[in-house]
Amino acid sequence: MDEGADGLRVDFFDGRSPRARPAVARLAAGRLTVECEGSTREFDRASVAWPERQRHGQRQALLPGGGLLSSADAAAWDAWAARGGLRERHVARWIRSWRLTLLALGLVGAAAWASWRWGLPALSDAAVAALPASVDAQIGAQSLALLDQRLLEPSALPAVQRQAIAARFARLAAPLCRREGLQYRLQFRAAPKSVGPNAFALPGGDIVVTDALVDFLKDAPDAVMGVLGHELGHVERRHATRMLVRSSFTGAFATLLFGDVSTLLAGSAGVVMEMAYSREFEHQADVTAYGLLRDNGIPPRVMATFFERIAKTGHAQGLPIAIASHPADADRIAFFSH
Repeated sequence: MDEGADGLRVDFFDGRSPRARPAVARLAAGRLTVECEGSTREFDRASVAWPERQRHGQRQALLPGGGLLSSADAAAWDAWAARGGLRERHVARWIRSWRLTLLALGLVGAAAWASWRWGLPALSDAAVAALPASVDAQIGAQSLALLDQRLLEPSALPAVQRQAIAARFARLAAPLCRREGLQYRLQFRAAPKSVGPNAFALPGGDIVVTDALVDFLKDAPDAVMGVLGHELGHVERRHATRMLVRSSFTGAFATLLFGDVSTLLAGSAGVVMEMAYSREFEHQADVTAYGLLRDNGIPPRVMATFFERIAKTGHAQGLPIAIASHPADADRIAFFSH
């Protein structure tokens, strides 16, 4: 049996006998020819299964009808297959190359990171845009009720003082609220020392102001307006709901598909109490506060004063969502100082 220039010596199993018989395989013009013991068998190349080859080990071809070709000479088989036009799939070459495998893992990791960094926020924000405002209101009401039960107490500030603060802020915020169609409610509460002088916005428009914040800024009432303007910025952009959806996108997706808000609402109050705004959201709220102060003739610098005081006094911040729980860095202070 002459293998010639284009032949390859192989072991042939006919699918009926376990005995291997010597044969010569030829691969050309889309046909596989097997010459064995004076007989010739031909197969369409497309009908033959070519298992992915490994770096080492035998090479095989699975023939129609249960037959098998096998060769222990991997290098000779690979050269014969290449001459016959049998091209290996890219994936198989990648699997055998540790460099390409590492590259693939790196690309998968980069894609996963990009999805987390940009894809998930984009999908979450699209989900929030489709959610009715009533969902925000339900989440906010549950969150405030839980806070009142576990953390907050009724305000001890005189009613006249609370009314004066609310009335002044209503005047300052009126143009923005009309322009953006915003609704908010100031909620004055006493809070433990762990919360400190603070304020925070809940989904649906409730802005909670602690008595300690009013006392802390009793000589700087303009700074109180700036803090409230910052929280109104969170309300304007639905930051609390967006953060909640990002942390529970499955629940939000179910809400959109089936119109059932229970999945999203389940445990949402507890999540709101524990979550913290991103730097992006904090900056957006700062922009709102800056504009509200500037448009009403109040120097935005008062917000820098607030952050500097918080940093100097070292008040504990026990509520991640609250403004004092996000200490200002130099860039943030500089933003309000110019």
